[in-house]
Amino acid sequence: MILKDISFASPGENLLCDDVLLSLAEENAGEEVLRFWESSQTFVVLGRICKPEDDLKIEAIKQDKIPVLRRSSGGGTVLQGKGCLNYSLILSKELNPVLHDLRKSYEFILGKVVLALQKSGVQARFYPISDIALEDTQKKISGNSQKRGRKFILHHGTILYNFDIGRIEQYFKMPKDVPAYRQGRSHLDFVVNASISPPVFKKQLKEIFKPFREENFLTDQEKERLKSLEKNKTVVDLFKL
Repeated sequence: MILKDISFASPGENLLCDDVLLSLAEENAGEEVLRFWESSQTFVVLGRICKPEDDLKIEAIKQDKIPVLRRSSGGGTVLQGKGCLNYSLILSKELNPVLHDLRKSYEFILGKVVLALQKSGVQARFYPISDIALEDTQKKISGNSQKRGRKFILHHGTILYNFDIGRIEQYFKMPKDVPAYRQGRSHLDFVVNASISPPVFKKQLKEIFKPFREENFLTDQEKERLKSLEKNKTVVDLFKL
C-alpha cells in the first residue's frame, strides 16, 4: 500500500484523483493506496444517482455560488470544505476477500477507522451501513461511500473536525432516506465535529493500514489519466454560476 497525502486546489481534481487511482489499479498499473486530502474551497458533492432538487436548497446554493459536483461513487450528498478531512482507500479484493460483500466491506473498513479514532481520543462507533458517530450522543462525524471495481474498490469518507456545521443546514434539505439512529434530528442536532487533531488521526490510520512507502505526488501516468478524465468531463459542475 502507498500513502498519498495530497490535496488539489480545485474540487474537481480532488474528486477525480480517487477515480484515477482506482482505474489504474484495475488495469494492473497501480496498487493499494491510502490517501488523505482536504479542500480549501466549499463545494457540494452529489452521490452517483442523487438529484440536486431532492437534496439541496438550490436558491441558497446559487446565491452563494457554491460549486456542485457529482462523484462516481454511491452514497448521499455531502458538503466539503475546510475542517473536513477526507480519507480514500484503494483496496484489493484478492488481498481482502471480505471486500466482495458490500456490507461486510463497510464493517471491515470502518472498524479500522473507528479504531484510529479511538486511538486519537474519540469514542466513536460504526453505524451500518456507512456512518460513524460518537458513541455517547450518536451524533454523526463521518459519512462514507464506495465505487466497486472488478478487482479493487474505492472507499472514501470524511471526518468532520473543524467544519462549519451551520452551512449544512443552510444548503441542505432533510434527506429522504435517513438511518434509524438519526431519530428525526435536524442537521444541526445530528452532525457534529470530532475532537481530533488531523495529524494524530492520520498517524493512527497509517499505523493500522501500514503503507510501505509515502508518495505525496502524482506520477506521470497518474497526471495523464487525470488530464484525460478532466477532458472527458467526468466531473461536471451542475450550476454554471
